[in-house]
Amino acid sequence: MYKRNLTIRQVSNMTGLPKSTISDIVSGRTSPRMETMERLAAGLKIRIADLYESPFK
Repeated sequence: MYKRNLTIRQVSNMTGLPKSTISDIVSGRTSPRMETMERLAAGLKIRIADLYESPFK
């Protein structure tokens, strides 16, 4: 989202996820379920692994 300069609204439109869900994930209030990760990856046209930072990627 940040790398592409996208707003929460734009990500919501691309993924079909509610803005509140995306906002909660971005702010760290919640962790996304796998289904949500899949929808984010598909909507943003990226791999699920690109959605998180880990030395085990």
